[in-house]
Amino acid sequence: MRTKAVPPVFLYRYLNAAATNRFTGAAPQTSGSWHGPCIEISSLNSLEHFMKLKRNNALILSTLLVSAAAIAQTATPAPAAAAAPASPLTENLGLVSQYVFRGLTQTNGQPAFQGGLDYAHPSGFYVGTWLSNISWFTDQNAGVKSAPVALSSPASVGAPYTPGASNAASLEWDMYGGYKNTFATDWNYDVGIIQYYYPGRYDSVGAYRQPNTTEVYGAIGYKWLSLKYSKAISSYTFGVNESKGADYIDLSAAVPLGESGVSLQAHVGHQRYPGNPNVGYWGGSGGNNSYFDYTDYKLGLTKEYQGFNFGLAWTYADTKDTAPDNDTTTYMNAFGKNIGGNRVALSVTKTF
Repeated sequence: MRTKAVPPVFLYRYLNAAATNRFTGAAPQTSGSWHGPCIEISSLNSLEHFMKLKRNNALILSTLLVSAAAIAQTATPAPAAAAAPASPLTENLGLVSQYVFRGLTQTNGQPAFQGGLDYAHPSGFYVGTWLSNISWFTDQNAGVKSAPVALSSPASVGAPYTPGASNAASLEWDMYGGYKNTFATDWNYDVGIIQYYYPGRYDSVGAYRQPNTTEVYGAIGYKWLSLKYSKAISSYTFGVNESKGADYIDLSAAVPLGESGVSLQAHVGHQRYPGNPNVGYWGGSGGNNSYFDYTDYKLGLTKEYQGFNFGLAWTYADTKDTAPDNDTTTYMNAFGKNIGGNRVALSVTKTF
């Protein structure tokens, strides 16, 4: 005959009560068909049986506690602490064998030390600043090809230059801000404004103008390809008189070469100036501001190593030496060098 199963808790309580009553001589409390044992034993046997039951009950309780602990240990662990969010501030430092901007050397082939600071908000808005040493403005020719005179000390040229006065500009300080974001798949865009500021002394610029330039820009990119358009909104563009509205368009690519960590850099751009007569500069040379137009190209490689970014680039700009008179200079400086043409630059940069 199969007996009815007894709940473990009820059995534990019953055995405990039975042992206690045997030790004390009292009958256990029962209900229904359950009855306590009625065997007459000696006091010593009762005590011995009571201790055995107590040990068994303790063993059962210990087993339950160990099982509960094991279950608790297999519960889902608490999530690990989230990684600290990336800082919105980044800094960069760089050293280049020569500073080339839009195909033109800004340092007459000499090295430049550069650095910048950027703040990027999660919404997409950003601001930043960047600095480099330069010499291009005062390297320009205040005279003519046959009698060059550096714009740093143009007094000997005579009018329109001021006797005894000079110019000095050795720093480029850029300040910019804008908004950029992504859309669809692998597409991105960027709009903003930038000022190229050249602190210095401009006491005798003559046929030139102060070089401070403000541009607005917009760019659209797909994966490693980008197209950018910049337009000058300041009165003058990089020191050229009657040049408001000059623009620059460039197509650039940064193509990763497999898993090597090396990227191929490619670029083509075109600088355009309004064809204003600017008689104070061109005079009767047969030229006008459109002689400052040019196209530039770039091919290079970059490689990140030990936290540094190394670069090697070749650039070429089809800049003109002179106006049609072959004496009034365009991109030939006072040292007889065209600041465009073929250039090679090495660079190393570090971002923090």
